[in-house]
Amino acid sequence: MQLIDSHVHINFDVFQSDLEALQERWREAGVVRLVHSCVEPAEFASIQMLANRFPELHFAVGLHPLDAEKWTSETAAGIRSLAISDNRVVAIGETGLDFYKAQDWAQQKMVFEAQLLLAHQLDLPVIIHCRDAAVAMRELLEDFWKGIAPVRGVMHCWGGTPEESQWFLDLGFYISFSGVVTFKNATQIQESAKIIPSDRLLIETDCPFLAPVPKRGKRNEPAYVRYVAECLASLRGVSIETIAAQTTENACKLFRLPDDSGR
Repeated sequence: MQLIDSHVHINFDVFQSDLEALQERWREAGVVRLVHSCVEPAEFASIQMLANRFPELHFAVGLHPLDAEKWTSETAAGIRSLAISDNRVVAIGETGLDFYKAQDWAQQKMVFEAQLLLAHQLDLPVIIHCRDAAVAMRELLEDFWKGIAPVRGVMHCWGGTPEESQWFLDLGFYISFSGVVTFKNATQIQESAKIIPSDRLLIETDCPFLAPVPKRGKRNEPAYVRYVAECLASLRGVSIETIAAQTTENACKLFRLPDDSGR
């Protein structure tokens, strides 16, 4: 059984002392590929070094909405340059809107739209962070679709209602679930997880955050994506092998990841 963790942050300091053991555990858990997200372009060098070290790692480049104030006239050109400099870059992001922790809504929207345009121009999917901003996100994406073009992508660490989930499915997006789906009180997310078509479903850890049950409260890590898969299998009434196979296929399709033969 093979799994893909579609969203990690293993460049964070909390992992630096035991990266080799971390890799051993994710391989034992069946994780064959990881997509490393990017909070800001300054992280790119450290993420690239990790990809040099761990061949199963692919990565993104972008600016997180909570860092939107760091955007300058040179940021878009910098992201573009980094994205085309390494063929292991498989996405733009993470980017999006976060109205829970910040009030600079206009700045976030501008920065997000600029990264959507880059994703379109580079023919890369976008990794979207959306917290307490589903209505604004839907409106912005619909406007971009009408005015520019559709963009491929994933709503990562999804926490929306089934109705909101359908909005983004209708726009062609994949929906990725993190360890939050395993939490006892996450009934809304669990209901969403039941309705996602099998060909649009992804799994992730978003490590080191949001460790799933039974590891809740501990440092999260890629090996724990298996618990997310197990929970989704239970919610959807299928085997974990079915979830693993489908989410692996979906991640390979969205991010254009190489198959097991390395092609």
